[in-house]
Amino acid sequence: MNVLIVRLGALGDIVHAIPAAAALRAALPGARIDWLVEAKHRSILDLVTVLDRVVTLEGRTLRAWSDAVRRARQARYDVAFDFQGLMKSAVLARASGASRVAGFSIWHLREKTARPFYSETDDTGDNEAEHVIQKNLHLLRLVGVQTPRIEFPLAPVASRVLDEVRRDMGPGAFALVNPGAAWPNKRWPPARFGGIAAFLSEVRGLPSIVLWGPGEQAVAQAVVAASNGAARLAPPTEIPDLVALGRNAALIVSGDTGPLHIAAAVGTPVVALFGPTNPRRNGPWAPADVTVSRFEGCACHYERKCHESRWCLESISVAEVTAAIQQRLGRGAGAEADRSGT
Repeated sequence: MNVLIVRLGALGDIVHAIPAAAALRAALPGARIDWLVEAKHRSILDLVTVLDRVVTLEGRTLRAWSDAVRRARQARYDVAFDFQGLMKSAVLARASGASRVAGFSIWHLREKTARPFYSETDDTGDNEAEHVIQKNLHLLRLVGVQTPRIEFPLAPVASRVLDEVRRDMGPGAFALVNPGAAWPNKRWPPARFGGIAAFLSEVRGLPSIVLWGPGEQAVAQAVVAASNGAARLAPPTEIPDLVALGRNAALIVSGDTGPLHIAAAVGTPVVALFGPTNPRRNGPWAPADVTVSRFEGCACHYERKCHESRWCLESISVAEVTAAIQQRLGRGAGAEADRSGT
């Protein structure tokens, strides 16, 4: 069987689709499994060991689309799974030439206009409160694959950033603090992240590395400035660096964004902050991880910017997050294991 996965972006959503690729490989060891993705997100898929090929969409032009479709059609897919639920992803899945095109029920599509491009949908068990990982896994039932296992087959990586952190900080445990997010509505104030870094140092004995992505360096520097010397700015990072840092970190504190989901995928203990997005659908899935959420009281669900007089994340205090950290790591000071060898 030749299988195409279509999940173009965003980073966190791509991470959440990786268990579906792992489940396909486990159930169909002889299958060819390819993935169609936007070029800017390719680097995470290059680490996924169960894929045979990554087909990239290099831009939004007609030429880029035509090139991606041409390369996809070379494989003559038996089935294409659209895990995105948008018109563009559905069109690409259909244009791949796959004999079968599978997608979600129309009631759970982000864009209902995607539905006519599917030859079949899984209408059983779709639950809006269900985590997106499980939702993706359930779609595989259309080819007879059914499993509760959530696995992230990511290859070992070398990281100059981790090497630099170890050189500067030694082999001891450290925490990751991630204040950025593509949506302004998901960004907790930098000064409060600084307070978290100070707490982690004073109470847990954990220095913090503050992550940042394109356009977020000033925000990360503000966290460092508010940390009373407890945090340091991360060097510029690529996706493999985030994987390596997550595998060695004792904790990550972050909003709903790609680095959080990468860290959760590699087993980093998580304290997550959620406002406009639903943590039951998008949040950490490990039972021990802790989420501080304002989703139930948020009036701007899945909107990039808050339009209310009071922003829901503003009501999350430093004390509430430090309590969540204590819950996640255990109350005893110094309870963190040195993860330098993991």
